[in-house]
Amino acid sequence: MDGNGRWAEQRGCERVDGHAAGEDAFVESVRAAVDGGVTWLTSFAFSTENWRRPRSEVDFLMRLNRRVLRDNVHDWNEMGVRVRYLGVADARIPEDVREEIAAAEELTRDNGTLTLTVALDHGGRRDLARAARSIVAHGVPADQVTEETLAGHMQFPDMPDIDLLVRTSAEHRLSNFMLWQAAYAELVFLDVLWPDFRAEHFSQAVELYHRRRRRFGDVPRPAEPAAAVSAGA
Repeated sequence: MDGNGRWAEQRGCERVDGHAAGEDAFVESVRAAVDGGVTWLTSFAFSTENWRRPRSEVDFLMRLNRRVLRDNVHDWNEMGVRVRYLGVADARIPEDVREEIAAAEELTRDNGTLTLTVALDHGGRRDLARAARSIVAHGVPADQVTEETLAGHMQFPDMPDIDLLVRTSAEHRLSNFMLWQAAYAELVFLDVLWPDFRAEHFSQAVELYHRRRRRFGDVPRPAEPAAAVSAGA
């Protein structure tokens, strides 16, 4: 979900105004996913590298995450959305944010229409290092470690590989986002800045996905319906 700062700069606003403006894009994306039959949606809200930003901006992003969750979780629950948070390992995350996350996860844990995973304090390399430590801690012999073993020690082992990864604002990189799950993702880069992202852009990305021919190292095959969509920041 990239481009908030540039959106604000173009309008002579503060960076935090761009972050706030991105709320509508996020909420509309969740609804577009539900309406489009997508069953997994992952949103990159805050990376492990984002802690380097000015304290005032980090504090605003944490408060914004709490408010967006509080204001929308009951609607999502009625829509059958299960909310989960990926990461959330850093002690600097405020306690009230953690409490809001825990309440949302508990409220929606039995829903099955869409799994909405919010990557907050997430880093793909850290995830892989964590999985490796877990394998060692469980005493798995080195010659028994397979791809399936590593996948089973990720934070959410039930999470499928990403089918479609969408990044806004014309940036062309993964930025340490879900490196394991994105191995065979179809990448779509859109020129639109995140605060301007709407349902039609979501549909455009899915349409581009359906035009692709996924090979997985084999012969070309038609793209299957996108089950797992992610918005990388």
